[in-house]
Amino acid sequence: MISTPPHHSPSAPRRSGVLLVVWRLVIGLLLGGVVGLIGTVGHRMAWWDLPLGLVLSLALTLFAAVLCRAWAGVGTLLACGAGWLVTVQLLAAEGPGGDVLVPADTVGYVWTYGGLLLFAVAAFLPRRWFVDDPDAG
Repeated sequence: MISTPPHHSPSAPRRSGVLLVVWRLVIGLLLGGVVGLIGTVGHRMAWWDLPLGLVLSLALTLFAAVLCRAWAGVGTLLACGAGWLVTVQLLAAEGPGGDVLVPADTVGYVWTYGGLLLFAVAAFLPRRWFVDDPDAG
């Protein structure tokens, strides 16, 4: 009796690779949404007239962007940026009582456009900063 090795579908590794990419994009999108929510709520906090909330919110945004780029590349960074942008823009809209979390003033503009700029900065950082092999990039 001749035994044959078990048949492995060539599409199985491909499917698991696609699922991994989709999973990373979803995690990036959710992370961006959470960072956008935390930053939008906290960016107006001041400590002795210093914009501590704005600085911490922008730092958190940059950390999330660099984390996503280092973890899974530019695609996950873009997903994180999309989640951040959608959340910030939804929370910046006028609420039913007329309240806004991101007023059209200097701090609001710095939070909105500064956060977008930080995602661009993370996207254009040198690739060699994100590889394990220093000779590879």
